[in-house]
Amino acid sequence: MPTKKKSVDFEQSLTDLEALVTRMEQGELSLEESLKAFEQGIQLTRECQERLSAAEQQVQTLMEQQGQISLEPFDAPESDTE
Repeated sequence: MPTKKKSVDFEQSLTDLEALVTRMEQGELSLEESLKAFEQGIQLTRECQERLSAAEQQVQTLMEQQGQISLEPFDAPESDTE
Protein backbone atom coordinates (compact mmCIF):
# COMPACT_ATOMS: atom_id res chain seq x y z
CA MET A 1 0.00 0.00 0.00
CA PRO A 2 1.52 3.38 -0.98
CA THR A 3 -0.10 5.12 2.00
CA LYS A 4 1.68 2.79 4.42
CA LYS A 5 5.04 3.42 2.72
CA LYS A 6 4.56 7.19 2.96
CA SER A 7 3.73 6.80 6.64
CA VAL A 8 6.89 4.80 7.24
CA ASP A 9 8.92 7.35 5.28
CA PHE A 10 7.47 10.17 7.36
CA GLU A 11 8.25 8.39 10.60
CA GLN A 12 11.78 7.60 9.41
CA SER A 13 12.35 11.19 8.31
CA LEU A 14 11.13 12.46 11.67
CA THR A 15 13.38 10.00 13.53
CA ASP A 16 16.35 11.03 11.39
CA LEU A 17 15.60 14.69 12.07
CA GLU A 18 15.43 14.11 15.82
CA ALA A 19 18.75 12.24 15.76
CA LEU A 20 20.32 15.04 13.74
CA VAL A 21 19.13 17.68 16.18
CA THR A 22 20.53 15.66 19.08
CA ARG A 23 23.93 15.43 17.37
CA MET A 24 23.95 19.16 16.69
CA GLU A 25 22.93 20.02 20.26
CA GLN A 26 25.88 18.07 21.62
CA GLY A 27 28.15 20.72 20.11
CA GLU A 28 30.85 18.29 19.00
CA LEU A 29 30.51 18.84 15.24
CA SER A 30 32.97 20.93 13.27
CA LEU A 31 31.69 23.99 11.44
CA GLU A 32 31.61 22.10 8.13
CA GLU A 33 29.81 19.12 9.71
CA SER A 34 27.34 21.49 11.36
CA LEU A 35 26.56 23.17 8.04
CA LYS A 36 26.02 19.83 6.34
CA ALA A 37 23.83 18.66 9.23
CA PHE A 38 21.84 21.90 9.09
CA GLU A 39 21.30 21.48 5.34
CA GLN A 40 20.16 17.89 5.86
CA GLY A 41 17.85 19.04 8.66
CA ILE A 42 16.23 21.62 6.40
CA GLN A 43 15.68 18.96 3.72
CA LEU A 44 14.15 16.52 6.24
CA THR A 45 11.92 19.28 7.62
CA ARG A 46 10.64 20.12 4.15
CA GLU A 47 9.95 16.45 3.39
CA CYS A 48 7.98 16.08 6.62
CA GLN A 49 6.01 19.27 5.94
CA GLU A 50 5.13 18.05 2.43
CA ARG A 51 3.92 14.71 3.78
CA LEU A 52 1.85 16.40 6.48
CA SER A 53 0.34 18.74 3.92
CA ALA A 54 -0.62 15.78 1.71
CA ALA A 55 -2.20 14.03 4.70
CA GLU A 56 -4.13 17.18 5.58
CA GLN A 57 -5.40 17.36 1.99
CA GLN A 58 -6.61 13.75 2.20
CA VAL A 59 -8.47 14.46 5.44
CA GLN A 60 -10.06 17.57 3.96
CA THR A 61 -11.16 15.59 0.88
CA LEU A 62 -12.81 13.03 3.14
CA MET A 63 -14.60 15.68 5.17
CA GLU A 64 -15.88 17.54 2.10
CA GLN A 65 -17.56 14.54 0.53
CA GLN A 66 -21.26 14.45 1.24
CA GLY A 67 -22.31 11.18 2.78
CA GLN A 68 -19.73 9.08 0.98
CA ILE A 69 -16.53 8.20 2.72
CA SER A 70 -13.73 7.19 0.40
CA LEU A 71 -10.06 7.93 0.54
CA GLU A 72 -8.71 9.73 -2.49
CA PRO A 73 -4.94 9.99 -2.46
CA PHE A 74 -3.57 13.45 -3.04
CA ASP A 75 -0.66 13.19 -5.44
CA ALA A 76 1.55 16.07 -4.46
CA PRO A 77 4.03 17.12 -7.13
CA GLU A 78 7.45 15.60 -6.62
CA SER A 79 10.02 18.15 -5.51
CA ASP A 80 13.35 18.19 -7.32
CA THR A 81 15.30 19.72 -4.42
CA GLU A 82 17.49 16.69 -3.80
